[in-house]
Amino acid sequence: MIKVHHLNRSRSLRILWLLEELGLEYEVIRYERDAKTNLAPPELLALHPLGKSPMVELDGRLITESAAIVEAICARHGSRLVPPRDSDAYITHMELMHFAEGSAMTPILLNLYTGRLGDAAAPLQPRIQSELTSHFSYMEQMLRPSGHFVVDDLSAADIMLSFPATVALRMGRGADFPKLAAFVDWMNNRPAFQAALTRGGGD
Repeated sequence: MIKVHHLNRSRSLRILWLLEELGLEYEVIRYERDAKTNLAPPELLALHPLGKSPMVELDGRLITESAAIVEAICARHGSRLVPPRDSDAYITHMELMHFAEGSAMTPILLNLYTGRLGDAAAPLQPRIQSELTSHFSYMEQMLRPSGHFVVDDLSAADIMLSFPATVALRMGRGADFPKLAAFVDWMNNRPAFQAALTRGGGD
C-alpha cells in the first residue's frame, strides 16, 4: 500500500492525482496547516527533518520532493506517462519536471512571502511580477495544440505543472494566458483529478 503524507492546500494534491490516474491503491494521511502561521504541523518533522509535504512511503521507502516522487511512482507503475528515454520528448520532460519545482516556484513563493510584508515589499514587486509573467509566458508557450506540455496526451509533466498553472489562474492571469486557463479547466474536469480532490479533503 502506498502511503501519502498529504498537507492540506499544498502541492501534494498532484501526487494524489497521479495515483488516481494510474488506478493505484493508496492511503492518505492528512495534515492540517497551522491556522495562524499557515505552516505545516510539527508532526511532519517527525517523519523528515524538513517537515514538508508531499512525502510518500513506497515499497518501504520514504520519498520526498514532488518530482522525485512522481518519477519513482512512474518508474514502477506509470511508464506510459513518461516519454521513451531515447526521445527528444524525454529531454523536454526532464526540463519541465525540474522547471515545475525549480524555476517556476521561485517567483511564486517570493510573491507569497513578500505579500505578507505590505508596503515594505513594494521595491521588490516589479521584479517579482516580471518574473511571474516570464515564467507563466514560458508555460503558455510550451503548451502544445493538444493542450499538453510534452506529448499529445497526459504525461507526468502535465501533473507536475498543474500547480503553477493553477497559481496563475488564482492570481487572476487567466485572460493573459488562455492556454493555461484551458489546461486548468481540462484538469479540473478529469474524473481522476476530482477523485484526488475528494480523497485529499476537498482543498
